[in-house]
Amino acid sequence: MEKLKGAMVVGFLRLFALLPWAVVQRLGGLIGWMMWKLPTRTGRVVRINLAHCFPELDLEAREGLVRRSLMDIGRTLTESACAWIWPAHKSLRLIREVEGMDVLREALASGDGLVGITSHLGNWEVLNHFYCTHAKPIIFYRPPKLKAVDELLKKQRVQLGNRVAPSTPEGIISVIKEVRRGGCVGIPADPEPALSAGLFVPFLGTRALTSKFVPSLLARGKARGVFFHAVRLEDGSGYKVILEAAPEDLYDPDPEVGVAAMSRVLESYVRRYPSQYMWSMKRFKHRPEGEARWY
Repeated sequence: MEKLKGAMVVGFLRLFALLPWAVVQRLGGLIGWMMWKLPTRTGRVVRINLAHCFPELDLEAREGLVRRSLMDIGRTLTESACAWIWPAHKSLRLIREVEGMDVLREALASGDGLVGITSHLGNWEVLNHFYCTHAKPIIFYRPPKLKAVDELLKKQRVQLGNRVAPSTPEGIISVIKEVRRGGCVGIPADPEPALSAGLFVPFLGTRALTSKFVPSLLARGKARGVFFHAVRLEDGSGYKVILEAAPEDLYDPDPEVGVAAMSRVLESYVRRYPSQYMWSMKRFKHRPEGEARWY
């Protein structure tokens, strides 16, 4: 049964990748609109997250953000299908603007290790191709449940000569060694970690369990942190890549200081592009002691 499910999912991904870009965008938006209109589990999670993270919005404004967020989630799905199936150079042509390229050049020229930090905002699959055109990083990721999809992603994400590392003890060790050698890695910093691997820090008006992994890499010294994001342009024509140097307090040896600094930067991007965040994640599954569960 798992093989059949995997084959069907990969088949749908390949189908999306055959469509013209404008159709990919419209179809993704339609999928998201249907998730908004119908009583879906995804819609429920998005509404819960936005209610807690944007309590200052009235019901009408928040529901408008729910709709836009679900439509962007649909677009991320169909766009990512293209990024997974297309040759990398075709996806790269969709990057229309780059802001902060000097930050990346300086980090690469330093000779130190480079920790590329991102989140589930915009399109991280296209961002992966961008990063890999300028470096040969190890990309850290959580393997999907379906083996066929995992095999596809492992193949497509290494088109440009980079490597991937799953979020396993072996993968973590390979990332640490790469940074120590002065190499480059890419890490999504917002998935919720195990309780032992994270700290509750401020994030969007609440507290979120946030990984200590990136701050621990930078606190060791001999590594630079750069935030990477590829945000969707309003006209749907492609993406803008934004690069930003990690703030000084992200290098602080005190984990509380470093993790809070990382969370603060990620929050700034979500507030700038709120509908482009992957609100369907159960980002706040664990709550501080004494606080009720959200989901």
